[in-house]
Amino acid sequence: MTERLIAGVDEAGRGPLAGPLLVAAVVLDPQRPIDGLDDSKKLTEARREKLYPLIIERALAYCIVAIEREEIDALNIFQATMAGMSRAVRGLSVRAHEAWIDGNRLPKDLPCPGRAIVGGDALEPAISAASILAKVSRDRTMVALEQEHPGYGFAVHKGYPTPAHLAALRQLGPCAQHRRSYAPVRQSLAQGALF
Repeated sequence: MTERLIAGVDEAGRGPLAGPLLVAAVVLDPQRPIDGLDDSKKLTEARREKLYPLIIERALAYCIVAIEREEIDALNIFQATMAGMSRAVRGLSVRAHEAWIDGNRLPKDLPCPGRAIVGGDALEPAISAASILAKVSRDRTMVALEQEHPGYGFAVHKGYPTPAHLAALRQLGPCAQHRRSYAPVRQSLAQGALF
């Protein structure tokens, strides 16, 4: 009997006002375990950065997809997340027998059976690994976007609606990376139109 291949799937970036949503799928190799996997939000940035190359090196397969701001605005964040999860599983170089997804909903068009696991990023190592790949990839993207769009503080708050980000949004108006479908960005656009 061949080993059942489980793809862990998670995303980073549903809440931010700017930047892409990153989704990762990971099939871990039972022969090459990785110590210290956990929900990426519970790990320090240094720990995530240390685990990232280990996951890339030891996983049987992984796929990271970015859903850009325009698609998030066109679909809505929930549909964009579902689309990203399906794409990440489809993008794996091995065919998973099952996809275990962090959360309580499954994409309808997964290429294999799926299981939604609430809090899965803290319970299942494959989902933890996906959570780390998605989070590190997104954080790196936001640091790079700081260079393209200085003044918003993307490298610090990663696009989340912190007081500093909201203040920059009010002062500078939205940049090309701001999600138009999110209320604070819509309000900023509306105010800009008034003056």
